Amino acid sequence: MVRPIAFRMNEQTAVNNYYQQELDDVKPRTVQSKAQLEFDAYVEKLRGIGVNVVVIQDTDEPDTPDSIFPNNWISFHQSGNVGIYPMFAENRRLERREDVLEVLEAQGFHIENIIDYTSAEEEEVFLEGTGSMALDRIHRKAYCALSPRADETLFIEFCEDFEYSPVVFVANQTVEGKRKAIYHTNVMMCLAETFAVICLDSIDDKKERENVKKHLKNDGKELIVITEKQVENFAGNMLQVIGANNEPYLVMSQSAYKTLTSSQIQTIEKHCKILYSDIETIETCGGGSARCMMAEVFLPKK
Repeated sequence: MVRPIAFRMNEQTAVNNYYQQELDDVKPRTVQSKAQLEFDAYVEKLRGIGVNVVVIQDTDEPDTPDSIFPNNWISFHQSGNVGIYPMFAENRRLERREDVLEVLEAQGFHIENIIDYTSAEEEEVFLEGTGSMALDRIHRKAYCALSPRADETLFIEFCEDFEYSPVVFVANQTVEGKRKAIYHTNVMMCLAETFAVICLDSIDDKKERENVKKHLKNDGKELIVITEKQVENFAGNMLQVIGANNEPYLVMSQSAYKTLTSSQIQTIEKHCKILYSDIETIETCGGGSARCMMAEVFLPKK
């Protein structure tokens, strides 16, 4: 997780992230201060349940307003391989830092290979890590909702390199009466070990919708179906983590938790405990939520 130093609404990503909003009459320094407080409280909650959180401090230079969302530029895998990804917004490309790998190696993690897709930026082709892809690491399936930030050809290349079976579809949201692509897959779906939280209504094509359902059900996942309104409150942007004593938790924001029905909460709690944290400023200005803030480390130990 990356602790922000100059967090604000990123004007370069707002062109296709329709969840971002400007906080009127709030000074930039106040936005940054609130974001830091929310970040620190969130990290404290994760550590409180026994999650090993590696915090990287952001730097003053270069200017990276979205550095708090590291899962878009890097992913870590059980094989020891690391993926580095091409980013849509030019100022987000500045978030990529080699010292993150050095920090992880110093903590005893083994890095075998780095697979770098960033040259695709020259062709204006993008695939923003585990934002663009939802990975089922057990059944080796990768789900991708195509968008300006998720290119199908590059996604297939990733699946070949990392040995995943691709599941491709288009997920939309209604923006001023028009259906437009949801910018990241992880906004509308979350894969946990034994269940999936997903907004099926966002997949307009019936064949694609049924195909996604079939894959999830064939892999034994209970479907917890959320609405587009719940997606707007980041109910799809969740991540299952392991705490102390191998206890699984589903992590989400407070706004996501509040938008869930009691029935949905009960169904999740059949599978694992829930942890939520208030990150309202980060969600409002950044257009991302709890899952986007975590780049999960599956690297083997040395």
